[in-house]
Amino acid sequence: MLKVILQATRLISPFNEPARDLRIQNKPLWLNQRDLLARYVTRELELPRGARLPVSREPMLVYRDNLYFDEFYITEFMQKAKKRNRALRAAFSLDDPAFREHALPLSVSYTPAGNLYYADLWYYPAGPVADVEPLVIDMQAREIGYYHVPTYMATESGDLVYQVPLRAMIAIDCWTHVFVADSVFGLFARGARFENQLNKDLGFKLGLLSKAVYEGRQLLECSALVKIGKNCVIDPTAVIHGPTTIGDNVTINAGAVIENCTIGSNVNISQDCQLMLSVIGDGTFLPFRAALFMTTVMENSMVAQNTCLQMCVIGRNTFIGAGNTFTDYNLIPAPIRALDGNDQLAIANRPVLGGCVGHNCRIGTGLIIFPARTIESDVVLFATPQRRIIDRDVKYEDSDHHQLKDASKHPRLYPRRGESDQTSW
Repeated sequence: MLKVILQATRLISPFNEPARDLRIQNKPLWLNQRDLLARYVTRELELPRGARLPVSREPMLVYRDNLYFDEFYITEFMQKAKKRNRALRAAFSLDDPAFREHALPLSVSYTPAGNLYYADLWYYPAGPVADVEPLVIDMQAREIGYYHVPTYMATESGDLVYQVPLRAMIAIDCWTHVFVADSVFGLFARGARFENQLNKDLGFKLGLLSKAVYEGRQLLECSALVKIGKNCVIDPTAVIHGPTTIGDNVTINAGAVIENCTIGSNVNISQDCQLMLSVIGDGTFLPFRAALFMTTVMENSMVAQNTCLQMCVIGRNTFIGAGNTFTDYNLIPAPIRALDGNDQLAIANRPVLGGCVGHNCRIGTGLIIFPARTIESDVVLFATPQRRIIDRDVKYEDSDHHQLKDASKHPRLYPRRGESDQTSW
């Protein structure tokens, strides 16, 4: 079968990079797509924007390269598509709570048609045709979240819960979709699938119990749920609960607490760090007492001591200084607004949401960032007596390094479309 890739060329703010190059589950999105589709296709063709599909009679799978899907969704899609043996396009119903609550808000990729929304994923059994039928795949969502919180945190934006799918697909149109794909559709979903199997499969449950007894560990700490790579050094006082995946050459020091995370290779986690439902990219350094909750940190970044990140996304090669706090809750119960797929502020459909920092940023110490604020790639921020609170989106033009005589030492690596590297303003 031929795989045809349609380019989504729009740059995702604040990264200034196409979705296909962003890391989801610590893997470039294009690589995630390639790996999951490898079993179905024999060759591929990438089309630039505006190009027509090739004229052919061979089976064809067509998708836009800003789609994140997991193996459970794509397996169900391919099985049903081949069984029906007709031209089909992936679609979602508004009755699917995972799509309605998490994938649709802030997105611009879906095509509405009554109660359905079409996604940019097609199956053609005998080449492209005009007459295409919808193929609705239920994401099998279940409500999971935090119910024992103060009642004032359940505002008109909804309770502090998530609609977690057992099989997931989402178009990456803005940074909040990276958060959803990693935390809600990724790590939360992995935990939900584990609980589902534990409740339904007695053999699986007995196997886990026997492995935990044999290893002398608590159930969630046994090797069946905590996968550890090669050449890792883990202090015996660290607490690691699964499902958790740890890459190669990882150091985890005393007192660290890790629950349901994906940790890449060559990562250094220092004393007393707290990580929960977070994706930690390759080469990340977390000094002592860094705290991350439902947060993505892309590769080769650093989050310094005593910094707290909740429901945030941090780009690659970025430094977050000590003692910074990314807030995630509006003290006055106004809906949180975030940048949508058109880079316009829109209601995020979340009662709590952290912020986002782009690639190649340098953030000083002691800043407070308000909910859903973004800091564009290549920005340098200093904390000053006049500015310790970030209450609006920060653009490259606002970067503090423009006022320094050595500004050229911090090059612009991720310009906006149509711009080149600019070192003076």
